[in-house]
Amino acid sequence: MIIAFTSMLALAIGIGGSVLINTSTSNSLNQSQDSATSAQRLIIYALSSVSGITQTEQQNREYNGIVNALTRLDAQGGQNWRSLRLSDEEGVIFVSRERSLYNNNLLDSVGTENYAIVMFRSESGEHLLQIAGRFEIGGNRMYLESIHNISHVFTGRQYQEAVFRWLFITVVALGAALSWLLSFLMTLPLRRLSRVTRTIASGDLSCRAALQGKDEIGVLASDFNYMADRLEENINDMKDTVRRQEEFMGGLAHELKTPMTSIIGYADLLRGHSLSDEDKRDAANYIFMEGRRLEVLSLKLLDLIVLKKRDFTLVPMRIERFVEDAARLLKPVLDKCDIRISYDCEAGECMIEPDLFMSLLLNIIDNSRKAIEGKGEISIQSRTDDGYCEIRVTDNGKGIPVDELNKIKDAFYRIDKSRSRAQGGVGLGLRLCDEIASLHDGEISFESEPGKGTTVIIRLKEGGVLR
Repeated sequence: MIIAFTSMLALAIGIGGSVLINTSTSNSLNQSQDSATSAQRLIIYALSSVSGITQTEQQNREYNGIVNALTRLDAQGGQNWRSLRLSDEEGVIFVSRERSLYNNNLLDSVGTENYAIVMFRSESGEHLLQIAGRFEIGGNRMYLESIHNISHVFTGRQYQEAVFRWLFITVVALGAALSWLLSFLMTLPLRRLSRVTRTIASGDLSCRAALQGKDEIGVLASDFNYMADRLEENINDMKDTVRRQEEFMGGLAHELKTPMTSIIGYADLLRGHSLSDEDKRDAANYIFMEGRRLEVLSLKLLDLIVLKKRDFTLVPMRIERFVEDAARLLKPVLDKCDIRISYDCEAGECMIEPDLFMSLLLNIIDNSRKAIEGKGEISIQSRTDDGYCEIRVTDNGKGIPVDELNKIKDAFYRIDKSRSRAQGGVGLGLRLCDEIASLHDGEISFESEPGKGTTVIIRLKEGGVLR
């Protein structure tokens, strides 16, 4: 754009200046020619007013009166011409000065208008104008020629050309600078947009182009920001999908641990102890039930975590029996850790999703088990009222520091990271528990004192409770 604008400006100024200088020179030449022609006519008119030529003068070709008059005119008006020459059919009668300047062939060019004009340069480089005029005095045909110096016209042209060259260079330079400035200002938003593009490409999806004006570039910036918004939204959706898939895999691995522990415990009981037929049936029944629950639970976790499904079917369940089943499932594991579990539950029914709520309760009890070092005790209490159902799981473990209480429900957060890794934890248990409680229109809260133990409170709000 700079080259095109500068070239067009230079072409326009060059053509315009050349035309202007040529026109000015042509007008000056015409004025000089008109002035010389007027002076020529004035001289001829003055000579025509001289008295007639005598016979003696005609014979001797002295023409004393005309020569004297021409001499006086040349002396008076010499500044208007360079030289005067008078001649007749036979030859030259009078020459004021510089005889060698004249073009002797000009007289042959005098036409019906009795005038002929020629422009030439002298040997010294001067620009001269020669005018020849024909007239008659006393029946004699005579020719008057004059030489005029018109070098001032060409000197003025040279001056105009010198001024024009400087003006041309100055204007073209200013035009180039102006076009560069305009190009810089016009492309500045595009360069900013380019920087924003590179910033987004580097990973900062929050970067946006500054909206300035409502012109084409402003519309482009607006469209770019719209595209960036959609791109960021799609990438965030993809990240959220990946995150939920990771949570599902971690949650599934976490949930596999507790039922698998129960299954292994009962299987070990069957393998290593002599049991009555009834105890064998109970152990096999628990293994079967846990296997089926594990199968169903994996599908429900997929719906809950990955698909964000919220419309699970809630069924009425007796809370005291539900707590009793959970305690019975974990009893072999707790006995191996020398941990006693007890429960005291009021009679009452709640609307719950059995598999997910069982997973919640088992997770809470299992976390209590992990918090107890050596011999310990876990107690479960539940009570129902007209508007809520509350389950409290209390242990006498090491407790939770106060500054950790607000973080423990975050995904992948672990209080004792080294111990959690040793026990196989991934930091998703309480995150899943909170999600399941929210599904039941409930919440989980914690009361803890370091060194004395922790109480986890599961509270189902009004609407999920039946009496």
